[in-house]
Amino acid sequence: MEIRCKTAEKDQLKAKPEDDSKLGFGDIFTDHMFLMNYEEGKGWFDPRIEPYQDLCIDPAAMGLHYGQEIFEGLKAYRGRDGGIYLFRARENFKRLNRSAARVCMPAVDVEVAMKGMKQLVLLEQDWIPRSEGTSLYIRPTMLATEPHLGVRPADEYLFFIIVSPVGAYYKEGLNPVKIYVEDRYVRAAVGGTGETKTAGNYAASLLAAEEAKKKGFTQVLWLDAAERKYVEEVGTMNMFFRIGEEVITAPLTGSILPGITRDSVITLLRNWGIKVSERSLAIDEVIGAAEEGSLEEAFGTGTAAVISPVGQITYKDRDYIVAGGEMGDLSQRLYKEIVAIQYGEKDDPHGWRERIN
Repeated sequence: MEIRCKTAEKDQLKAKPEDDSKLGFGDIFTDHMFLMNYEEGKGWFDPRIEPYQDLCIDPAAMGLHYGQEIFEGLKAYRGRDGGIYLFRARENFKRLNRSAARVCMPAVDVEVAMKGMKQLVLLEQDWIPRSEGTSLYIRPTMLATEPHLGVRPADEYLFFIIVSPVGAYYKEGLNPVKIYVEDRYVRAAVGGTGETKTAGNYAASLLAAEEAKKKGFTQVLWLDAAERKYVEEVGTMNMFFRIGEEVITAPLTGSILPGITRDSVITLLRNWGIKVSERSLAIDEVIGAAEEGSLEEAFGTGTAAVISPVGQITYKDRDYIVAGGEMGDLSQRLYKEIVAIQYGEKDDPHGWRERIN
């Protein structure tokens, strides 16, 4: 499909941020967006780039009432050589389609989505910040737009992509965060939608996250829904624990997101000859390791933060300091390796990086 492009008039253009250190995350949006529509029997049509604007949808749009909304998150990086790079972008659109299948939404053509995203990023390339640790965050989204009240899959959808210049996701940056182990609420159960990036998963996490924030914690560590026994993920990240010589992360059994950064970390660790296990890990095992001194490191992984070291875990009102409250050697090595690949600063033997200019 050909992508038509209508660029913003000069008087519509926004002022670009002057200070990368004040970007924050998710508050600033560029001048243009990519959109595409779907109708049952017709398929996807009218891919286009238009000036960033409010969406006009019917108040009865089914996505507003029954939760058919999915999204992705990836980034474009400005290399020191001036190149613009993507990192495993096709994997994001493949995951979007897996999310779509789970909530009865139509798949997008990955190549059309990639083409539209690249064209949008190149159009907005002057928005890509240049300072270390900054990037252009990319948010593909699909929403059911058919006006109908009644529980069934919709027949009409809107797919769109917006982009945002961003700095660090957490205010702590690479400084270790404090996480609170949640053993009262649950986010997702096996057989549910926990493995999809659908809006309801994040809504389910908000109450516990807000309560933890009031207590001074950055994030919540979720336990499994059935027994409140096994660690799963943090609200915005997959979790890894280095206990002795083994690095452990929760298995993909359907209740946690199959993170692309998670997969990248597992690949790197195995290539480095480090034992990494995808297995059920009881919170009692984590706490026991912390008490006996064998919990070497804990860290989260995700597109937004890449690697986020954990300096404190609090469970049942007891605090457990991890790695002396500092970023561990392995966390730091992983962060440097992934970021160097993302920004085009070292060889990419895995074929994860793509230069688009």
